Amino acid sequence: MKKIQILIGAIILGLAISCNFTEEIHLKEDGSGKLSINFDGSELMQMAGEEMAKTNEKAVDSIISFKELLEERKDSIAQLSPEEQAKLKRLEPFDLRMVMNPEEKVMTFDLFSDFTNISEMNDAFNTFQEASLMGSSKTQQPTPVPASEQSTEVNYTFAKNKFTRTAKIVDQELFQKSMDSLQGAEMFLSGSTYTLKYHFPKRVKSTTLEEATFSADGKTLIYEISFLELMKNPSLLDLEVELED
Repeated sequence: MKKIQILIGAIILGLAISCNFTEEIHLKEDGSGKLSINFDGSELMQMAGEEMAKTNEKAVDSIISFKELLEERKDSIAQLSPEEQAKLKRLEPFDLRMVMNPEEKVMTFDLFSDFTNISEMNDAFNTFQEASLMGSSKTQQPTPVPASEQSTEVNYTFAKNKFTRTAKIVDQELFQKSMDSLQGAEMFLSGSTYTLKYHFPKRVKSTTLEEATFSADGKTLIYEISFLELMKNPSLLDLEVELED
C-alpha cells in the first residue's frame, strides 16, 4: 500500500516537474493500428528509489484493463455526473501497464490500445493523465477518481494516404491558469521531452515537420520536442504526413 501511495505521488510529481513522454502509433494501411503513450519516470526513481526500497515491498509490474475496472466500479460510477461518467467511459478501450522497480531504478507507465480508426484515439494524452490517476488508485479507493478538466485536446485523422495530428485550446481561461502554474517549474521542466514515434504502412513522401528524422525504410517518423515548449504551445506538434502511393 505504501509503495502504491509513493507511486501516485511520483507520477503527479512527474507530470508537474520531470517528465519524458513518447507517443507511439503503429498505423496499418486499412487505418487500424495501435497507440501507446509511455511515461518514463526513471529520473524520478533515481530520486525516490532509496526511500521506496525501505518499504521492502516487491517490484510492481501490472496491467490494468479499464474495461474490467469500469465494470467492477459501475455502481459508484453511476453516482457521478453524466459529464464525469462520459470522461471515464473514454478509458474503456485502454489498458495501462505500470512498472516500478526501486532496485533497478525503473518506473514506466504505458497506456495503450488497439483501434480500427485513429480518430478513436483522439485526445489520448489527456486520457493518459486520467488513466494514470485512476489506475494508481485501484487498490485504494472504491470510487473512481473524477477525470480532471482539460484546456487542450488533440485530434488525429488518416485518409487517402494523409495523416494529421492537430491540437487546439478548448478552454482559454484554464489554459492560462496552467501557464501561470508553469512559471515556477520552468527550470525543472527544461530537460523534459515529448517524442512522437509514428510507424506508417508506406514510406513518407512529405511532412510539415521539417526537422523530423526517419528510419532507414522511410516508414517511421521520429520527432522530439521540449515538453515545456509543448505545454506553452500545444500546436507545435501539429503535423501533416503524406505517404507514397
